[in-house]
Amino acid sequence: MSLLKTNEIQNYNGSSLTLTASTVSTSAQLNTGGNISVTGSLNVSDDSTTRSNLGLGSIATQAADNVAITGGTISGITAYPGRNRLINGSFQIAQRNTSFSGGTDNADDTYTLDRWYVLSEGNDSIDVTQQSDSPDSNGKSIRLDVETTGEKFGIAQIIEGQNCIGAIGNTCTLSFYAKVSNARIDTVKAAIIAWSGTEDTVTSDIISAWNADGTTPTLIANATFENTPADLSVTTSWARYELSANIDTASTKNIIIFIWSDDATNPQAGDFLYLTNIQFEAATSVATPFEHRPISVELALCQRYFERKAVFGISGETVGHGFQMAATTTSQIIVYPKVSMRATPTLTFSGLQISDNTSYGASVSAISISGGTPHTLRLYVTHATGGTSYRPCTLRDDYTSGYLDLLAEL
Repeated sequence: MSLLKTNEIQNYNGSSLTLTASTVSTSAQLNTGGNISVTGSLNVSDDSTTRSNLGLGSIATQAADNVAITGGTISGITAYPGRNRLINGSFQIAQRNTSFSGGTDNADDTYTLDRWYVLSEGNDSIDVTQQSDSPDSNGKSIRLDVETTGEKFGIAQIIEGQNCIGAIGNTCTLSFYAKVSNARIDTVKAAIIAWSGTEDTVTSDIISAWNADGTTPTLIANATFENTPADLSVTTSWARYELSANIDTASTKNIIIFIWSDDATNPQAGDFLYLTNIQFEAATSVATPFEHRPISVELALCQRYFERKAVFGISGETVGHGFQMAATTTSQIIVYPKVSMRATPTLTFSGLQISDNTSYGASVSAISISGGTPHTLRLYVTHATGGTSYRPCTLRDDYTSGYLDLLAEL
């Protein structure tokens, strides 16, 4: 049988259907009421797209078609959106900066490119930069640049509890692309980690002890490896790596993704580890193609946890509006986060000024939150003298490098 026509099988409702043919082709609904087994190739088309050559050892799916993945590889089909529980897995968003070095910005347990933070044996173990180097055209990656030899290093992301629904208690899959600049970085590992402490109150520095060269680190209490980390044999060319694990630790509340090198002997200063397209998927043991979300969507997802107002390079940007109080060294300012944040944020700032049209450039010395929610903040601002009591004013940057950071990270 070289061809089985659509009208011969579309209404078949037996318990299963086994087809042995060189080609099986259908352009309408295939309904067997059970399993379909094909020896050869299966070509399926709908109103707009042909799913071709889905042969033995290759399984493809589209969620809208209600087809389950049971094994093999996935190709030729756009998988359903919302699969990736990680945010900024392709490192397109860099609100804080695009480069982190010097021992403070790249210190252990410090956030760098949005949603990702460094875990390392010491401060300034690695410099972190956003790179235009990716297996995708116009893509980005994160580069971990060895600065201190003999120290292990990596990056991690904590997944918010509400985004772990459907993952906890199920087999989940982690996939990503990686490469190294040379073979001296010869041990790279990855892990899916369960947090069984209080939901969304995660101790981000999950390493209790880094241990000996090539040995998997010991985690802190309430953090558990859900897979057995193993060397992935990363090479100098981009390649995709996958692992899966059953999230079965009792009372798991959050999931942490951790990718690292625990080779403390061979890497030298100037050696690089590149990572990109990191994806964590719930309730599947098969990794689907990386989900590239629109850049505006990815930015909004990041801003739930961190937002920088008065971005470097935009001179005199307004951060918020309000009025000067009775004392002309204090003002009340209202600031609106661009998206509703995970929690009422904490603040850090630098280089901000108050302006009320009579006094320009009154330098800000302190800011506190006098009232706030995840979507509205009332700030009490202390600044240099000047201006007029009860006059409307603005909080703005200093025309060079001022900013106000809103932080609601896990």
